[in-house]
Amino acid sequence: MSNQRNDPDDSGELEALREKIDAADEKIVTQLAERQKLVHRIVEIKKKHHLPIYHPAREEDLISLRRRQGRDAGLDPDFIEELYRTILRQSRVEQTGQMRKKGIRPGAVVLIVGGYGEMGRYFEACFSGAGYRVRLMGRNDWERVGELCADVDLAIVSVPIEKTAQTIHALAPHLPESAVLSDITSIKQAPVEAMTAAHKGPVLGMHPLFGPTTSSLDKQIVVATPGRDNEACQWVLDQFTAWGAVIVPATAEEHDDIMAVVQSLRHFATFAFGQFIERKKVPVARTLEFSSPIYRLELGMVGRLFAQDAAMYAEIIFASDQRRELLKDYIHNIYENLEMVEKGDKQRFISEFQKIAEWFGPFSEQAIRESSYLIDKLIERF
Repeated sequence: MSNQRNDPDDSGELEALREKIDAADEKIVTQLAERQKLVHRIVEIKKKHHLPIYHPAREEDLISLRRRQGRDAGLDPDFIEELYRTILRQSRVEQTGQMRKKGIRPGAVVLIVGGYGEMGRYFEACFSGAGYRVRLMGRNDWERVGELCADVDLAIVSVPIEKTAQTIHALAPHLPESAVLSDITSIKQAPVEAMTAAHKGPVLGMHPLFGPTTSSLDKQIVVATPGRDNEACQWVLDQFTAWGAVIVPATAEEHDDIMAVVQSLRHFATFAFGQFIERKKVPVARTLEFSSPIYRLELGMVGRLFAQDAAMYAEIIFASDQRRELLKDYIHNIYENLEMVEKGDKQRFISEFQKIAEWFGPFSEQAIRESSYLIDKLIERF
C-alpha cells in the first residue's frame, strides 16, 4: 500500500491533473470577467431605454437551457442551476449598483416627510444617488413647511401608521398641485383615501416590502396602489424599476386583505410561539442541539422577530380594525382544536390535515423544493 501511495508515476500524474484543474479554473474566472464586461454594456443600454433590470422569463429560460446543457455534459443539473443562479444574482446586483445612479427624472425635487427615520434616510440615499434634489422634513420642521414644499415634484410620507393621515392632511395644502403625493405605510386604504381627499394632484400609494438594512433593491417588491392620475405617477414606479425593484400593482383593498395575512397574522403567530416557549422556559440553546435543520430555520425566524423593535411590530400587527378582527378569528380557530387535542383525536387530525393539503394543492410541492433548498444552505452554514 505504501508503495502505491508513493508511486512516482502517480505523483507526477496527480500534479499534472492539478495543473490542468488550475488552468481550467483560470479560464472560468476569465470567462466570468468577460461576462461581467458584457453585463456592463447591457446596463448602458438599459439606462438609455429605461429598461428593468430583472427579466424573469429570460432568467428562467437561461436556467433551463444550462440545466439541459449540464445534464448532457454529465453534470448534476441542480448544481448547474445553483451555480447560475449565483451568477445571475451577482449580475443583477452589479446592474442594480450602476442603475441606482440612473435618475428617471434627475434634478426633480423629492421631499421625504419623516425623512430622518431609517426608511427616510434609506430613500434619501437612493434618490440623491440618482441625481434628485432631496429635502428632508422632520417633526420640528413644520414651521418651514411652505419653504420645504416649494417646487416639489414628489412628496413621500414616511411616518408611523397612526400619524399618517394627520400628516397627509397637514402637508397637502402646501404642495404644488402637480406634485405626486405618496406614502410608504404598510396599510393602504386609509392613507390613499386621505391623500386623494387632501391633495388635488397625482396620488400613489406604495408599500416597500423591505427594510432600511437592505443592501440592494434587486428583486425587492414594492406594492403600488393607484390613487389618482396614474400616468403622472408612472415615473416614480419607473424609478424603482430602474433600481431593480419589482412593482406589484394592487388595489388598496386587495393589498390590505393580503398584508393582514402576510404581515399581521404571520408576525402575531410568531409572537405567540415565542411567548409560549418563554413562558414554558424552554431551553432554546439546548433544543438546537437536538434539532433538525427545519426546526433551526423556524426558530431562527422566531428569534429574528424578537431581535427587532417591539413598537414597530406592534404598529404593524395592530394597524387596523381589519387586522385585529383577523387575529381574533385566528385565536378562535386555535381554540376550536382544543377538543381534538384533549381527546387525542388522530382521525380528526388526519381528516383536517388532508383537507388542508388538498386546498394548498401544487404549492405544497413548490414549498418542498424551496424549503429543501433553504435547509441545504443552512446545513452548509452550520
